[in-house]
Amino acid sequence: MSNGSDDRRAQAEPSTGGLSRSAMTNTPKIRMRGVRKAFGPKRVLDGVDLDVAAGQGMVILGGSGSGKSVTIKCILGLIEPEEGVIEIDGVDVLTLPRREREALGDRIGMLFQNGALFDSLPVWENVCFKLLAQNRITRAGARDRAVEVLAQVGLAETVGDLSPAELSGGMQKRVALARAIAARPDIIFFDEPTTGLDPIMGAVIDGLIVDCVTRLGATAVSITHDMASARRIGETAAMIHKGRIVWTGPAGNLGHSGNAMVDQFANGQREGPIQMELRR
Repeated sequence: MSNGSDDRRAQAEPSTGGLSRSAMTNTPKIRMRGVRKAFGPKRVLDGVDLDVAAGQGMVILGGSGSGKSVTIKCILGLIEPEEGVIEIDGVDVLTLPRREREALGDRIGMLFQNGALFDSLPVWENVCFKLLAQNRITRAGARDRAVEVLAQVGLAETVGDLSPAELSGGMQKRVALARAIAARPDIIFFDEPTTGLDPIMGAVIDGLIVDCVTRLGATAVSITHDMASARRIGETAAMIHKGRIVWTGPAGNLGHSGNAMVDQFANGQREGPIQMELRR
C-alpha cells in the first residue's frame, strides 16, 4: 500500500451522523418497539418488539411472508412503518432529518442474498462502490482498500481486476462480503448469506462472516433459513410469526427452545402449530 493509507482510512471512515458509535452497555444498538406496517389490507408487521445488543450477532427466523424482510427494511429506512419506534444507539431514527438519516446509512453495511454485484465493474470497484460513489475515497485509495478487504475474505489481489461474471458462486459471495465491510460499518445486515452454496462453502462463508464482524466489532443482523448457519453466525435468535416476535433466545437453543413454533421451524417438522394455522 502507498504511504497515504492512513489518510485514506480517515476518508473511508463513515460519518456518525450525530450518533455515538459506542453504545452504552445498557442501551441496545438496535431497539424496535410496537413497529407496525401494512400493505393495503395485509398487515405484515403487527407490533414488532426487538432488541439487538451492541456487538451482538442476531439471527431473525421466520417463514415466507412472516415479516422478517420488512423488519430489516424498516430498520434500513427503505420502508416507513406506520407506527412504532426504531432506535439506533438510543436515537429514534424515524424522527431524524433526512441528512442525518443519510449519514446514519453510511454506518451500515449490507450483504444481499444474490450478491447484487455489478457485472460492468471490476471486482475492486464493486467492493468500494459506495465509498467511490460518495467521493469518500480516491480511486487509488479504493484499490488499496479493496485489496485489504479482499484479503480478509480469502481472495487474492488479482481477483480485484476480474469481472464478477468470471467468479464462482462462492467467490461472488466473498466479494459481496468484502463490499459489506469495506466502509468499516458498525452495523451489518446479512440476507440469506449462504443461499445457493454447498454445505462446505456455506460453512466457509459463515466463518468469514464471524471473523469480519468480530474484527470490526460490529453488530450483525442476519436473515436465514439455514439452521446450521444460524447457529454458527448467531449468538441470539428471534422468531417472527404473523408480524410479531414470538421468541428470542440463544441461537444454540434452536430446535430445543421449548417454544413449539420455533422448534417446529428449526427442526423442519411437518406437524406443529405453524402447519395447523396454514391449513385454515
